[in-house]
Parts: sequence; structure tokens; C-alpha cells
Amino acid sequence: MKAVQVTGYGDVDKLIVVDIPIPEPKENEVLIKIKACAINNTEIWMREGAYGTDSQSGWRPEGVQFPRIPGSDITGKIVKVGKSVSESHIGRDVVLFPFTSSGEKGAEHLSLDMSFIGSEYDGGYAEYVVWPAELCFDMPLPSYTESAVFSVSGLTAWHMVNQIQVQPGETIVVTGANGGVGSLNVQIASKVFGAKVIAIVGDLDSKEKMKELGAAHVLSYKTDSLSKEILEVNKGPVDSVLDVVGDALFSTSLEVLKNGGKFCISGSAGGQQTSLDFRKMYLKHITMYGSVLGTKDEFKEMLDAISEGKIKPVIDKTFPLENAKEAQVYFKNKGKLGKILLLP
Repeated sequence: MKAVQVTGYGDVDKLIVVDIPIPEPKENEVLIKIKACAINNTEIWMREGAYGTDSQSGWRPEGVQFPRIPGSDITGKIVKVGKSVSESHIGRDVVLFPFTSSGEKGAEHLSLDMSFIGSEYDGGYAEYVVWPAELCFDMPLPSYTESAVFSVSGLTAWHMVNQIQVQPGETIVVTGANGGVGSLNVQIASKVFGAKVIAIVGDLDSKEKMKELGAAHVLSYKTDSLSKEILEVNKGPVDSVLDVVGDALFSTSLEVLKNGGKFCISGSAGGQQTSLDFRKMYLKHITMYGSVLGTKDEFKEMLDAISEGKIKPVIDKTFPLENAKEAQVYFKNKGKLGKILLLP
């Protein structure tokens, strides 16, 4: 099969196209012919070594074993099964739950042995992939491409909204609202949980699209008075902030939160380190959450909401598998709206 491997930590020149044998499913696994794989920050940061340093950068403490096929947002068709899996699974169109874990039900994402497809296992930048049968779910939409945009970003967004326990009518600020997680945060908070969303983007060209996704207000982070504008459109402080940016908007987030407000972060594309005046945190009684991925039950809840039409796929652009380098470079550009996909 054709696949794209990461050969080590570094720039996109570490991505190479190779021809390798099609993997064989183990006893409880299935072989999936991949139809689409969406790109996430996860595999770019893994390649760049952003999760740690040198040989210890990955989801597990021991680091990534190279070469590795990245990619975690995967849809495809089951074409072969391991000896303990019923042949009735052959022909199923599936979306993959993106990690294995021995964690208890409801805490799978907290287990120390959580291992991620595309980091600890070969992933979706390929024509075929093997994965445990129990972690393959029926696609929520008829389209492989549209169903591939939700796995990691959608699960992360769903878990973020769950963590802050959004209530109908609350005001939620969503940073990076034009990105994969951010655009889903907007939809989930507004259309599933009934919150009023203030979407923060770069350029306001996407304003109407963000409103279609459920944003009540759309503001640009490029203004010199973002805190003031948020407080003005909301007529006061906000209940919660769902953040994927990190340092660049951290002080603004704390500034606009009400007393007793909640801040939840799942990414740091705008800076991985920040300064924090603890006084602001404790004097305002702010609760902070770190968040990534989620539980199997949340994954099922998300797929149901997609099937019911409450959450829509947002796709910016697709690339052929062989153009993975170009796709990752494009992914890092500012101004895109939604997901970028590789198609074998």
C-alpha cells in the first residue's frame, strides 16, 4: 500500500511517501480501507516535537517510535477481520475512535496507558489501517469525507463543553472559532447545549459562516480592544471561555470572565507558555480545565448529534494523500475555515 511516514522530529521534509505491505489484522482487529483522513494539530506537533523534547515527545512518556504513519481522523470500509471478529463486520463503513486505553468507563482519556492512533500506532495517512473492532463505529453521515472531520476535533470539543457544564442561555467565548475544534465548539455549545456564543476569529470574512454555525457575535482578535468589545456585545462578563489559542488570548480570557467563570483549554497554537497573575484567578473564583479527547460515551453522543443534523461538517480543502507535505503546510496557514483532509 501507499503510505506517508514521519521519519523523525523536524519539518515537513520528515514526511516521506513509501510503498509498504498492507498490515494484517490481529485477533481482535479489523483491516480498514481508508477513504478519508482529516489533519489535526496533533500530528504536526508530534512531528515537530512540540509535546516534549528530543526522544520524549508523544502521547506516551517514551516518545514516538519512527518511522510512524500519522493521522487519527479516519473513515473507511472494513475489508478483513481478525480470527475473533465476526465476518459480519466486513463491508461496514466506519469512523475510528482514536485511542486505546485500559481506563475505566468514563475515564478512558485519563489512563496512563492511553495510546493514540497516528502516534503510538500507525494511522490514517495511508491506504489501509488496522484497528480494534470494538473501537470502530458506524459513520454518522453517508459521506466518508464529511464523516472524517469529527473524530479528534469533535470529541475534544464535545468533552470541553461537557467539562464546563454549559447551561442554556449562558454566554461562551470560543477562541480559534474558524479552526477544527473551534468551529465545532461553536456548533456544540450553541446548537446542542443552547448557549450564546461569541466567536473569536482573525479575519471577519468568515463572519456570516460563523453565524450559520451558531455564533451570536463574531469578533476579530486583531483589534486592540478585544476585551472591551466582548464585554460590550455581551453587556457584561461571560460565563465561560473555550480556548484553543493559549498565550495570545489568555489575559483577555481572564479579563472577560465573570466571578465564578470557567476557562477550558485544549490547544496552544498561539503560544504554549504564558504568565499568570494568580490574584486574578483566585479573586474572581475562576475554575480552569485542561482538556483533550474524551470518553467512548461522549464519542457516541457526538455521533448521534451529527446523525441528527445538530452538528455540521465544515471542510476547507482536500488534498491527495501524496501531497501530505503541502497539506500540512496549508493547515498551519491562518484564515482557513474548518478541516483539511487527505484522500487516498
